[in-house]
Amino acid sequence: MSKSLKLFAGSAISTVLMLTLSVNFADRLTPEMPAEFDRVAVENDREFHLIARAYADEAKADAPFGLGREALPEEIAAWNLDVSPDGTGLPVGSGDVMTGEEVFADNCAVCHGDFAEGRDNWPKLAGGDGTLADDDPLKTVGSYWPHLSTTWDYVNRSMPFGNAQSLTADEVYAIVAYILYSNYLVEDDFVLSNENFTEIVLPNAEGFIIDDRAETEYAIWSGEPCMENCKESVEITRRATNLDVTPGVDTAEEQAATAPAAEAPAAEEAAAPAAEPAAEPEAVVEAAAPAAIDMDLAGKGEKVFKKCKACHKVGDGAKNGSGPQLNGIVGRAVASADGFKYSGPMVDHGGDWTPERLAAFLANPKGEVKGTKMSFAGLKKEEDVAAVIEYLKTFGQ
Repeated sequence: MSKSLKLFAGSAISTVLMLTLSVNFADRLTPEMPAEFDRVAVENDREFHLIARAYADEAKADAPFGLGREALPEEIAAWNLDVSPDGTGLPVGSGDVMTGEEVFADNCAVCHGDFAEGRDNWPKLAGGDGTLADDDPLKTVGSYWPHLSTTWDYVNRSMPFGNAQSLTADEVYAIVAYILYSNYLVEDDFVLSNENFTEIVLPNAEGFIIDDRAETEYAIWSGEPCMENCKESVEITRRATNLDVTPGVDTAEEQAATAPAAEAPAAEEAAAPAAEPAAEPEAVVEAAAPAAIDMDLAGKGEKVFKKCKACHKVGDGAKNGSGPQLNGIVGRAVASADGFKYSGPMVDHGGDWTPERLAAFLANPKGEVKGTKMSFAGLKKEEDVAAVIEYLKTFGQ
């Protein structure tokens, strides 16, 4: 055997021997792994132990997973924000309609409109009276919801959008009061508080029923079906068309053909001579003086006009804003305020603002002038319309 081969053989044997000894003795001095390694690790972590004790008591022996503790009353109260229909959960506070209008404009109008009429596809918070039977009902405080607590609770917990629970209790009361006012359920001097909250009865409070189907109906159709004494065959005795349930195409024409003809006007009336035109008066009668303004009614109109003053100005120095100034509006030509840019539909409306036309427009702006940019939904009460017009008459020029 050559010298070099002897050297390599000795090195190889030494390496194998060293590795064998290393593997054999490597873990002889290592303590055995505890059965509950994670628990031991946590218990030996002093920093973790201090943090845990700062936030929680020791867990009960029978607690699941050995974790947790009973919540403190203060911790439950921080999460227990819901308000019940009977007023349970309401905080002490109050808010009036006029303050609510300002808070609503700052926090809610960007989505729901200045008058709660809704913008774009954002929800409308006012109106909807009489629409619940429609294919697309408008569900609001004034038409659908049975309890005011639903509104208060939702505004308090979830609004304004993107900044929830940033409102104070007084601000929530004020916003809810303004929503009630926008639905014509309270007057403009109304103050909502925890003391009178349960006195508010919404229009649809009796429109909901208790779902008792589990007690009254389930037992009827959940049992075993009867499979005895069944009829062997079914015979059709009459059809729906014979019962006038499903009218045919020609039904309307047949009804029109069988309807009695309207009696012709009497020949005497047709042959009656036309009345002679009245003779023109010899003297020109002086133009009738304008009717006196009912100041009591105008005073009521001033209060109602608060719904309009955000967009329309009246009185000395009145200027156009988001809406035209209304000095001299009664009797003025439509779309004639100097310096204001009217929408096309309003310009096309034409004519003069007579009291009758004003009344129709104030009651239903979008219905009277299709396409108007005026977002106000209209005055619901005829007496409010009359009062506002009387108030506007006091600003003749």
